[in-house]
Amino acid sequence: MKRLILFFLSTFFALQIVSQTPDVTEGDKILGVWLTGSGNAHIKITKYGENKYGGKVVWLKDPKRADGSVKKDDKNPDKAKQANTIMGLNNLLGFTYAGNKTYEGGSIYDPENGKTYKCVMTLDDANTLKVRGYVGIQMLGRTDVWKRVTE
Repeated sequence: MKRLILFFLSTFFALQIVSQTPDVTEGDKILGVWLTGSGNAHIKITKYGENKYGGKVVWLKDPKRADGSVKKDDKNPDKAKQANTIMGLNNLLGFTYAGNKTYEGGSIYDPENGKTYKCVMTLDDANTLKVRGYVGIQMLGRTDVWKRVTE
């Protein structure tokens, strides 16, 4: 009888743990190409490693400067990276799916000012992504609304 009770209790707790684990396929709904709120760039979000999400610039509205040269990451505080082009730049890094359509633990790099911010992203719906960059606490941040690119 004790074994039967122990079996049911262990099964119950195992099911509780499984039900609280975020669904990996649910997290993959963020994958794809997104138009930033300014409309100046497309960011392709991909999955890497076992459960991390990141993104890179795959399109720029204006890929060249006024003088015709390709836009570089010239505001990057790391001098060695200032020669890199904005096109192809990894600007989202280290996100994990936390459940409830939310991605946490990552950072976003803004090549317009050369700064990296903590970031949280939330899927509002299948085609709307809220990207919140912040310093310190989320209340001291700014949210940009991205739209999925469908071609």
